[in-house]
Amino acid sequence: MNLETPKKFRGLVNQAHQVAENYFRPISRKYDKAEHAYPKELGLLAALLDGMNAGSPDAIGATSASKRGAAREQQEGIKNGGNLSALLGVMELCWGDVGLLLAMPRQGLGNAAIAAVANDEQLARFSGTWAAMAITEPGCGSDSAAIRTTAIKDGDHYVLNGEKIYVTSGARADSVVVWATLDKSLGRAAIKSFVVEHGTPGMSVTRLEKKLGIKASDTAAISFSDCRVPAANLLGNPEIDVQKGFAGVMETFDNTRPLVAGMAVGVAKASLDRTRELLKKVCTLDYRTPLLSVSHAEATLYRLEAEWEAARLLTMKAAWMADNKLPNSKEASIAKAKAGRVANEVTLKCVELAGALGYGEDELLEKWARDSKILDIFEGTQQIQLLIVARRLLGKSSSELK
Repeated sequence: MNLETPKKFRGLVNQAHQVAENYFRPISRKYDKAEHAYPKELGLLAALLDGMNAGSPDAIGATSASKRGAAREQQEGIKNGGNLSALLGVMELCWGDVGLLLAMPRQGLGNAAIAAVANDEQLARFSGTWAAMAITEPGCGSDSAAIRTTAIKDGDHYVLNGEKIYVTSGARADSVVVWATLDKSLGRAAIKSFVVEHGTPGMSVTRLEKKLGIKASDTAAISFSDCRVPAANLLGNPEIDVQKGFAGVMETFDNTRPLVAGMAVGVAKASLDRTRELLKKVCTLDYRTPLLSVSHAEATLYRLEAEWEAARLLTMKAAWMADNKLPNSKEASIAKAKAGRVANEVTLKCVELAGALGYGEDELLEKWARDSKILDIFEGTQQIQLLIVARRLLGKSSSELK
């Protein structure tokens, strides 16, 4: 694996960085203070990104994070494809603002889910839609296999009943990818994902959550009461494969967890960059000087930079493996666990190193510390990621290692 940014992606990375610096940063505090207000500036930006990505298999955005492109790739040898390009774009945009990225039209985790498991017809039909992803339920957080929302076949439709909470962009998105079970008695194997368009009778947004961070992004609770969804909106294979079990729907996470890890890497880098600028005003940063000879603040910064670099490389590896048709479930969880924890530590430590300046609203350091916490929670908590890694290393099933 080459550790440098691939040459063909450098233009995209530079464009994403320019967006983060000149578009996200200036409005970052504005929408942090105006929770639930839609950032109207994002409409034009989304249109620009759509145009920039048009016709490109290596675009910036959630829709390019899929193993499908790798599976169709005819060239031999190592490939840098859509997963890595999406990741690099996410890292740069979250250097600007995590909440604003999550509020971006057509960049939702539901879009990554569609890219991961939809068939060709569905990919074409849902092209251009803005999709949120609804997994978590009351009393069913990290254990996705305990989902109770039901989907009962009725002719050419499925009837959905249940409640979803903490749906990122759940109120604003055009549609929601909903995880539901076809048969509770069959456990994990019966869980499928459905694309439910807003406005479908029986689907309603019941509330918007008030949050610690990412306030530019709406987080909704959604209920489904006899909600009829076309059978064609079930993503992937409608057949229940007990042998394959939960693996089919879980493939989504192999693509989305590196993206969330990338968000963590991006916001952590923002904090490190700004803290480095502030420390340079009071001390000389010289990487050639032994750690025992520098101040505590300098030594702390160097340690945080090393942790950040480790998280970045693990995250890039998980995306690179997806591009090269390699099983990456373990690596996706390793990246998510490492990057989520590192982002929390880095952003809080940077607030501490900057003192009163870091704690006030004159700087974005305190905002980045608040924003980073969710990145260690959603898409599977730190503890769940470590459990998944342990299962993979020990060859244990979920029933054998809980």
